[in-house]
Amino acid sequence: MEYKILKTEGVAKRAQMTTVHGVIQTPVFMNVGTVAAIKGAVSTEDLEQIGTQVQLSNTYHLHVRPGDEIVKTLGGLHKFMSWDKPILTDSGGFQVFSLAGLRKIKEEGVYFHSHIDGRKIFMGPEESMQIQSNLASTIAMAFDECPASTAEREYVEASVSRTTRWLERCKRKMAELNQREDTINKEQLLFGINQGAIFPDIRIEHAKRISELELDGYAIGGLAVGESHEEMYHIIEETVPYLPKDKPTYLMGVGTPVNILEAVDRGIDFFDCVYPTRNGRHAHLYTNTGKINLMNAQYETDARPIEEGCGCPVCRRYSRAYIRHLLKAKEMLGMRLCVLHNLYFYNHLMKEIRDALDHGRFQEYKKEKLEKMTGGR
Repeated sequence: MEYKILKTEGVAKRAQMTTVHGVIQTPVFMNVGTVAAIKGAVSTEDLEQIGTQVQLSNTYHLHVRPGDEIVKTLGGLHKFMSWDKPILTDSGGFQVFSLAGLRKIKEEGVYFHSHIDGRKIFMGPEESMQIQSNLASTIAMAFDECPASTAEREYVEASVSRTTRWLERCKRKMAELNQREDTINKEQLLFGINQGAIFPDIRIEHAKRISELELDGYAIGGLAVGESHEEMYHIIEETVPYLPKDKPTYLMGVGTPVNILEAVDRGIDFFDCVYPTRNGRHAHLYTNTGKINLMNAQYETDARPIEEGCGCPVCRRYSRAYIRHLLKAKEMLGMRLCVLHNLYFYNHLMKEIRDALDHGRFQEYKKEKLEKMTGGR
């Protein structure tokens, strides 16, 4: 891997990351394909057309179904999905948070009951690395626990210490797996995850500790899980200076277009979020002047595209009225068109951010963009 910073503006950075599956231009938004597919019937060809650079899939979900051994037998996730660009796999650590009623955390790892059929599953650092190696993703995430933002300090301290021990185990296991003859991707990268809820001092100490491990990249996890936007921005500001400046920085699970602009300004260059797909499936569409709800009656006879001047394949061809009709009639095409537009919006937003950084006008761009977006309609 090579990670090269091309431009900076304040703390914001414009970089290029070369991987075994191609070059990633950052800041970048990673489209979320949890079970090796984007929800909303969006195909690989669609993703290529709208400028997707990286897809994200989930270790826990693919382990449960279809099974990581099956994916390995079929040549790894890239062949399975028919996608030849970078893929990042989340470690299953977030499910330690989201499936709180179905799991038990121990030092060795986490015991789950499958959300599909209730069967018992054990996943620890070594198991997560093995599954991700079987999936053969470009970037593997370390196995961690994501404490709730409202968790007590004593709990967070113990959780972060365990996450550090798990990270050390992940690093050892990844090194071993990348040496095996039957490993599909022997160049698999490992990103560590900073945790600490909304305690700046815990975050900073953890950032210092994991930076010593000299990993391929570093993520800030455990945000956008209940805290305010102001608290999230404060934690990013406090934490980023203590992460390696010559490595990619990833803010997990964030967020809105406004969140992304603010986080880029604070030194983040990798993002992922389900918002564009989830909102699209419910007729909530992103535009440069705010979100619109296509189910509103005012769009019943609206012959305009979702957004005038948008270059996405949906806006170049279809009207708001037609897409609204499809959604009302519960035709899958309506949902698909909404998701496609939203994903294009996010990917195009990142291209605009990169262009602004390239030309040294990010602050000006950010100010203009925020004024338009928060003005609403």
